[in-house]
Amino acid sequence: MKIKTAAKINLVLDVTGRLPDGYHTLKSVFQTVGIYDEAEVELADEISITCEMPAEFAAADPIPCDERNIAYKAAKRFFEHTGIAGGCRIHIKKGIPSQAGMGGGSTDAAAVLYCLDRLTGAGLGVSGLSAIGKKLGADVPFFFTGGTAFVEGIGEKISPLESYAGRILVIAKGTEGVSTAEAYSRIDALAAPCHPQADELAAAINDSPEDAYMYFGNLFEQAVQLEEVDKIKSIMLNKDALKANMTGSGSAVFGLFESREAAEICAGKLSSYGYYAQVCETVDSSFTEE
Repeated sequence: MKIKTAAKINLVLDVTGRLPDGYHTLKSVFQTVGIYDEAEVELADEISITCEMPAEFAAADPIPCDERNIAYKAAKRFFEHTGIAGGCRIHIKKGIPSQAGMGGGSTDAAAVLYCLDRLTGAGLGVSGLSAIGKKLGADVPFFFTGGTAFVEGIGEKISPLESYAGRILVIAKGTEGVSTAEAYSRIDALAAPCHPQADELAAAINDSPEDAYMYFGNLFEQAVQLEEVDKIKSIMLNKDALKANMTGSGSAVFGLFESREAAEICAGKLSSYGYYAQVCETVDSSFTEE
């Protein structure tokens, strides 16, 4: 079985607290976007994985292609959970930049679980797959539905919002990055953070979507302060983006545009500076079967 599996961005991301176990609570609006990895899964006697990625990704963000890969871990968890004997061959073709805050690993894990559920006839469905997925990463359960969702807690509370599909974006990324752990430690160190308006964005997407972009925001921008993020945002805004923000804990940036023509011009400018830059749209679901 072969499927395309979408990336996500955080239209808004706020950190609201820290639990005794060290996990942080958040409020966010997740949105799937039309940048995809491809996952091919075939039942076999043992679990194995191969990976294919553009040279620009491999040079900047090496991805482990062995049992450390989250897609491999997803398959292992699936067979352990279901008690089904055997394994699978997994091939991942990367189209989503890694270490970008776009959920590339999480969407691959979700795709592998989804394919295995179909191929084996296990019939776990969204709820059963989500139970496995949340043990792999907080973002994984979201990808079984995708679209637009208000996310709370440590990522386990997912509430669908009205569709925000068809919005034109440019997504860009440099080579700078910060580990998720370091980003959260910097959040903890902020003296007087200015929290983005997550509840207001969720309400606006449901009630006045054309104005929703005014509530885009990301607390991590105050914490990580990457020079490349600032430069990419500046180029996007100078090239007619309605709004530009970092996604996740970084380091990709998305800009919202009114026309594809303006988006293409902006992406061309960003590419001329050596940044990864791609025009895409917000989409309603994660998986596209091929």
